[in-house]
Amino acid sequence: MTPAPPRLGRRVAAALATVVAVTLVLSGCVYSLIPETRPASTASPTPDTDGVEQELLPFYEQTLTWTDCGDGFDCTMVRAPLDWSDPSAGEIQLSVVRHRATGGEAIGSLLTNPGGPGASGVSLIRDSLGFAVGGQLQERFDVIGFDPRGVGESTAVRCYDSAEMDAYLFPEVSEPRGSEAWTQELLDAHEGFAEACEANSGGILPFITTENAARDMDLLRAVLGDEQLNYLGYSYGTFLGATYAKLYPERVGRLVLDGAIDPAASGIDVSTTQAIGFESALRAYMADCLAGDDCPFRGAVDEAMADLGALLASADAAPLVASDGRALNADALTTAIVAALYSRDNWTFLTNALGDVLQGDPEFAFVLADFYYNRQEGQYLDNSTEAFRAYNCMDYPDDETFEADEEAAQAQLEAEAPTIAPYWAGPDPCAVWPYPPTGVREAITADGAAPIVVVGTTNDPATPYEWSVSLADQLASGVLVTRVGEGHTGYNKGNACVDAAVESYLVDGIVPEDGLRCE
Repeated sequence: MTPAPPRLGRRVAAALATVVAVTLVLSGCVYSLIPETRPASTASPTPDTDGVEQELLPFYEQTLTWTDCGDGFDCTMVRAPLDWSDPSAGEIQLSVVRHRATGGEAIGSLLTNPGGPGASGVSLIRDSLGFAVGGQLQERFDVIGFDPRGVGESTAVRCYDSAEMDAYLFPEVSEPRGSEAWTQELLDAHEGFAEACEANSGGILPFITTENAARDMDLLRAVLGDEQLNYLGYSYGTFLGATYAKLYPERVGRLVLDGAIDPAASGIDVSTTQAIGFESALRAYMADCLAGDDCPFRGAVDEAMADLGALLASADAAPLVASDGRALNADALTTAIVAALYSRDNWTFLTNALGDVLQGDPEFAFVLADFYYNRQEGQYLDNSTEAFRAYNCMDYPDDETFEADEEAAQAQLEAEAPTIAPYWAGPDPCAVWPYPPTGVREAITADGAAPIVVVGTTNDPATPYEWSVSLADQLASGVLVTRVGEGHTGYNKGNACVDAAVESYLVDGIVPEDGLRCE
């Protein structure tokens, strides 16, 4: 999700972005791509239970009942163990949506994940099918969206109502930024949020991990009747897919990981690299803005970036109050900027918002910030913020042994992301999480897996290109496809070369040339 306020600390401070952040802007355009309603099938294939341990058979043997959920989609719920290490300890529910192959008999199922962690895979497919997957994939696969554990319509993490979330995400902090009192004020807010999550989530918090979600994904593969997993994962979804390959290399079918996260990067590394990535994207935006007639900034890129930095400092010193009473400080304005940088298509919106803020009007900047948090008319439409925190606090181990790394990272951040740096990090919200992390940060090789295609975009702000290079190098069967361009993720973004490589692999099993570069 978005930059949390300084200490670089452990965990991810910024968005491990999600493709949904772009689809919301485009949602009005994609409905025409969704096929007309067809009769729903309640048929369930025979589950694949080959090699499944006895204690897990009650889950792997379940048959699914699909119901028509409109516009050609079928929906179902799948039971999964709360604790995969102790399947008798309780159950959770996983929400699944299916869009059956438009070309007749499907090759199989294609599972998808939009990222986050915390974004709804059900919403991605049900609301933005044509954005998530191209027509060829719709034709040949039963396209599957699912909400991972803790997310959306599955058994979900619950923390605050909308009014409480507003107070938490858009606080009126009274102490000077960077002071001990400021740090304590934010830590107190993080602690209140964590306590609410623990009180309202029904005991699921220690089990909201990517490893458990990857095991859930194998269960979905099996109950859908597939012997191997075919998967298209975006952003954080690449970490989920890579984790699956680590756990089940022999069950890897055709995996495409688009906008990769480096599973070996520490929380400090991730936070620093993302900040630099967003600064790079911001500079690209500024160069484009200055070339137009409507840009509110003037001069060379460096001069305009300095002016933007001054604008952020001004918002920090004297926040602009919106009509709903929220104050646009530097943190909220940074969130608005980050939201617009996910896609070049959003740059015009950023120009409008910054121009308005320069004139003392914060309303459109709040539109972008609300878009980031999926907030409309004062209501948060999903639990993505809660789920994001839950996953990251369990997935990222403490970086307390990396104090020297933190000092070096802070220096790098200030040198390479000077506009964003003052508002990027803050007291670690996971320091007060109710449970210690169980995740590890290590290279994933997935020895024995079929070829895994990794797609990276050269100026991706949220999952910088170097992470895709690193993941493709780590994977024993990794194949790197490069999209030269701006924005987050590469497939289905208008680059015919990338689209052909991805679709030829998923549909026909044609492995792209390793190192393929798509200009």
